[in-house]
Amino acid sequence: MAAASSACQKLLSIGTKIVAVGRNYAAHAKELGNAVPKEPVLFLKPTSSYLANGGTIEVPHPWESLDHEVELAVVISQKARDVPEASAMDYVGGYAVALDMTAREIQSSAKAAGLPWTVAKGQDTFTPISSVLPKSMVPDPNNLELWLKVDDEIQQKGPTKDMIFKIPFLISHISSIMTLLEGDVILTGTPPGVGPVKVGQKITAGITDLVDVHFNVGKRLKSGNR
Repeated sequence: MAAASSACQKLLSIGTKIVAVGRNYAAHAKELGNAVPKEPVLFLKPTSSYLANGGTIEVPHPWESLDHEVELAVVISQKARDVPEASAMDYVGGYAVALDMTAREIQSSAKAAGLPWTVAKGQDTFTPISSVLPKSMVPDPNNLELWLKVDDEIQQKGPTKDMIFKIPFLISHISSIMTLLEGDVILTGTPPGVGPVKVGQKITAGITDLVDVHFNVGKRLKSGNR
């Protein structure tokens, strides 16, 4: 088990991309006034947006807050291209809990203009993530509970069984569009309850009782002011 855990921790360091799935929980799509999608809504985040457990989520100027979105992260174990849905789980190396931090006003403006969401979702510290759980520790990823608290008050709680598009389908679908490489991460969407978190607050989040993370929220300073 120790060897498996060590190998899992190395996966994130060699991944090339984060593929995020938007609106993959019907209740979340509805709370933001979006239609429930008929096929996965995909967007990319850079791996430079990762933030390890215990770090500080940075709110860039001039924003005062960011929205939190807790998600189950699927970590890919090997090169995957045009993977059949029936064998898709063979390409999973492990799981993590992650946050897709979002500058909601910027995202809303981008959506209205038909522009990408990169600025709203791809900045440094915008993908806080836990250590990777070996696949063997998660026998049924469709039977987990995601939860998130802000200052010890529960804000999000939802079962992964509510995902519209399940993990095997997502791997198959995404790998038909772009090759997934070892260490790449798929963020599988967030349950309802998303909302703002401000500078000075604290986020804790987890997957059932398997793993939990904690992050402070602070103001991003320019490099010359650090």
